[in-house]
Amino acid sequence: MFSKKIITIILLFHCFSTALFAQSDAKAVEILSKVSENYKSLNGFTGLFEYSYSTEDEGLIQTNTGNVTVKGNKYRLTLDDQEIFNNGKTVWTLIKSTKYKEVTINNVEDDVDELTPSNVYNIYKKGYTSQLIGSSEINGTPAHEILLTSDKANARFKRIKLYIDKAKNEILAWEIKDDVGGTFKYTFKELNPNVKIVDDYFVFKVSENQDVEVIDLR
Repeated sequence: MFSKKIITIILLFHCFSTALFAQSDAKAVEILSKVSENYKSLNGFTGLFEYSYSTEDEGLIQTNTGNVTVKGNKYRLTLDDQEIFNNGKTVWTLIKSTKYKEVTINNVEDDVDELTPSNVYNIYKKGYTSQLIGSSEINGTPAHEILLTSDKANARFKRIKLYIDKAKNEILAWEIKDDVGGTFKYTFKELNPNVKIVDDYFVFKVSENQDVEVIDLR
């Protein structure tokens, strides 16, 4: 159940607004603009990250690691038992277990509220309020803390907090609270910027995976 919820979070990172008429903090927008320009200037990047889920009642429930590769609006995300391929037009969600393998194929939908590995650095431009709320350290690196909130009162998640490297204008981590009091946190452990990646890397090749059941929902 946890892994399926994580996939949902990775694909659909929504925010809940606590102040419908709030205006973005000029300093926060300035920082996020630098982050956006930084990532848009790259040919692509890869990263190893840690993700966890915790609640106030139970504390830390689970921690795991994953890998992500991003090039423009394309990404490939690898978790413990699932992998997502997105080439900007089609998304393949591969589920791997000891008993079976299946891939679900969908068209990519243009959802302005969706937060994905390929748009996390510019989601602030799409109707979100941005506030610089403080500073902290992520693995010893000084970071800005920026809170994003949406103007949709019925959004699934209450907030997104971004941790931005003060020196490099890179996203170090992000944190999301859901509507049942749980917190998802994603922290980059390694980040390799400006790597060259062929477009085929973001395509799941059905013909080369005959042992995988295909569920085509396009």
